[in-house]
Amino acid sequence: MKIASLIAALVATAALTALGQEGVVQDVKHGAKKAGETIKDGLETAGEKTKETAKTVGKKTKETAETVGEKTKETADTVARKTKEAVNGTGEKAAETTRKTHHESSKTASKTKAQTTEEQTTDHDSNTPVPSPTP
Repeated sequence: MKIASLIAALVATAALTALGQEGVVQDVKHGAKKAGETIKDGLETAGEKTKETAKTVGKKTKETAETVGEKTKETADTVARKTKEAVNGTGEKAAETTRKTHHESSKTASKTKAQTTEEQTTDHDSNTPVPSPTP
Protein backbone atom coordinates (compact mmCIF):
# COMPACT_ATOMS: atom_id res chain seq x y z
CA MET A 1 0.00 0.00 0.00
CA LYS A 2 2.88 2.18 0.49
CA ILE A 3 3.41 2.11 -3.23
CA ALA A 4 -0.22 3.03 -3.86
CA SER A 5 0.04 5.96 -1.46
CA LEU A 6 3.20 7.08 -3.13
CA ILE A 7 1.59 6.89 -6.58
CA ALA A 8 -1.46 8.74 -5.33
CA ALA A 9 0.77 11.45 -3.85
CA LEU A 10 2.69 11.78 -7.10
CA VAL A 11 -0.52 12.01 -9.16
CA ALA A 12 -1.93 14.60 -6.79
CA THR A 13 1.27 16.64 -6.94
CA ALA A 14 1.30 16.48 -10.75
CA ALA A 15 -2.36 17.51 -10.89
CA LEU A 16 -1.78 20.46 -8.57
CA THR A 17 1.25 21.53 -10.58
CA ALA A 18 -0.76 21.38 -13.81
CA LEU A 19 -3.59 23.42 -12.28
CA GLY A 20 -1.09 25.95 -10.94
CA GLN A 21 0.50 26.34 -14.34
CA GLU A 22 -2.94 26.72 -15.91
CA GLY A 23 -3.60 29.69 -13.62
CA VAL A 24 -0.28 31.25 -14.55
CA VAL A 25 -1.06 30.78 -18.27
CA GLN A 26 -4.45 32.44 -17.75
CA ASP A 27 -2.76 35.35 -15.95
CA VAL A 28 -0.26 35.74 -18.83
CA LYS A 29 -3.07 35.68 -21.41
CA HIS A 30 -5.06 38.28 -19.45
CA GLY A 31 -1.98 40.52 -19.11
CA ALA A 32 -1.20 40.23 -22.82
CA LYS A 33 -4.80 41.08 -23.69
CA LYS A 34 -4.70 44.18 -21.47
CA ALA A 35 -1.36 45.24 -22.97
CA GLY A 36 -2.79 44.81 -26.47
CA GLU A 37 -5.82 46.93 -25.59
CA THR A 38 -3.58 49.64 -24.10
CA ILE A 39 -1.42 49.69 -27.24
CA LYS A 40 -4.56 49.83 -29.42
CA ASP A 41 -5.95 52.75 -27.39
CA GLY A 42 -2.60 54.53 -27.61
CA LEU A 43 -2.49 54.07 -31.37
CA GLU A 44 -6.05 55.35 -31.75
CA THR A 45 -5.23 58.40 -29.64
CA ALA A 46 -2.06 59.02 -31.66
CA GLY A 47 -4.07 58.66 -34.87
CA GLU A 48 -6.64 61.18 -33.65
CA LYS A 49 -3.91 63.63 -32.58
CA THR A 50 -2.15 63.22 -35.94
CA LYS A 51 -5.42 63.88 -37.77
CA GLU A 52 -6.10 67.00 -35.66
CA THR A 53 -2.54 68.22 -36.22
CA ALA A 54 -2.84 67.66 -39.97
CA LYS A 55 -6.09 69.67 -40.03
CA THR A 56 -4.48 72.49 -38.05
CA VAL A 57 -1.40 72.53 -40.28
CA GLY A 58 -3.62 72.54 -43.39
CA LYS A 59 -5.70 75.40 -42.01
CA LYS A 60 -2.62 77.44 -41.06
CA THR A 61 -1.03 76.79 -44.46
CA LYS A 62 -4.20 77.96 -46.21
CA GLU A 63 -4.35 81.11 -44.06
CA THR A 64 -0.69 81.83 -44.74
CA ALA A 65 -1.17 81.34 -48.47
CA GLU A 66 -4.15 83.72 -48.44
CA THR A 67 -2.16 86.32 -46.48
CA VAL A 68 0.78 86.02 -48.86
CA GLY A 69 -1.62 86.35 -51.81
CA GLU A 70 -3.18 89.48 -50.32
CA LYS A 71 0.24 91.02 -49.58
CA THR A 72 1.45 90.20 -53.10
CA LYS A 73 -1.65 91.84 -54.60
CA GLU A 74 -1.20 94.92 -52.39
CA THR A 75 2.44 95.16 -53.42
CA ALA A 76 1.56 94.79 -57.09
CA ASP A 77 -1.12 97.49 -56.77
CA THR A 78 1.34 99.80 -55.01
CA VAL A 79 4.00 99.24 -57.66
CA ALA A 80 1.46 99.86 -60.43
CA ARG A 81 0.21 103.03 -58.73
CA LYS A 82 3.74 104.35 -58.14
CA THR A 83 4.73 103.56 -61.72
CA LYS A 84 1.63 105.32 -63.04
CA GLU A 85 2.35 108.34 -60.82
CA ALA A 86 5.94 108.42 -62.04
CA VAL A 87 4.85 108.21 -65.68
CA ASN A 88 2.18 110.87 -65.20
CA GLY A 89 4.65 113.11 -63.36
CA THR A 90 7.19 112.69 -66.15
CA GLY A 91 4.52 113.42 -68.76
CA GLU A 92 3.41 116.56 -66.94
CA LYS A 93 6.99 117.77 -66.60
CA ALA A 94 7.65 117.05 -70.25
CA ALA A 95 4.49 118.91 -71.28
CA GLU A 96 5.41 121.81 -69.02
CA THR A 97 8.93 121.92 -70.45
CA THR A 98 7.54 121.81 -73.97
CA ARG A 99 5.12 124.68 -73.24
CA LYS A 100 7.89 126.72 -71.63
CA THR A 101 10.29 126.07 -74.50
CA HIS A 102 7.59 126.92 -77.05
CA HIS A 103 6.74 130.13 -75.20
CA GLU A 104 10.38 131.18 -74.97
CA SER A 105 10.94 130.26 -78.59
CA SER A 106 7.88 132.26 -79.64
CA LYS A 107 9.03 135.20 -77.57
CA THR A 108 12.50 135.08 -79.15
CA ALA A 109 10.99 134.74 -82.62
CA SER A 110 8.76 137.76 -81.98
CA LYS A 111 11.73 139.81 -80.82
CA THR A 112 13.77 138.75 -83.82
CA LYS A 113 10.90 139.53 -86.16
CA ALA A 114 10.40 142.93 -84.55
CA GLN A 115 14.08 143.68 -84.83
CA THR A 116 14.18 142.53 -88.45
CA THR A 117 11.15 144.65 -89.29
CA GLU A 118 12.68 147.61 -87.56
CA GLU A 119 15.94 147.14 -89.42
CA GLN A 120 14.09 146.77 -92.71
CA THR A 121 12.18 149.93 -92.04
CA THR A 122 15.38 151.74 -91.23
CA ASP A 123 17.11 150.28 -94.28
CA HIS A 124 14.11 150.98 -96.45
CA ASP A 125 14.06 154.59 -95.40
CA SER A 126 17.75 155.06 -96.15
CA ASN A 127 17.67 153.19 -99.45
CA THR A 128 14.66 154.83 -100.95
CA PRO A 129 15.09 158.21 -102.45
CA VAL A 130 13.30 160.95 -100.71
CA PRO A 131 10.43 162.15 -102.91
CA SER A 132 10.82 165.54 -104.25
CA PRO A 133 8.58 168.21 -102.83
CA THR A 134 7.40 169.30 -106.23
CA PRO A 135 5.17 167.05 -108.18
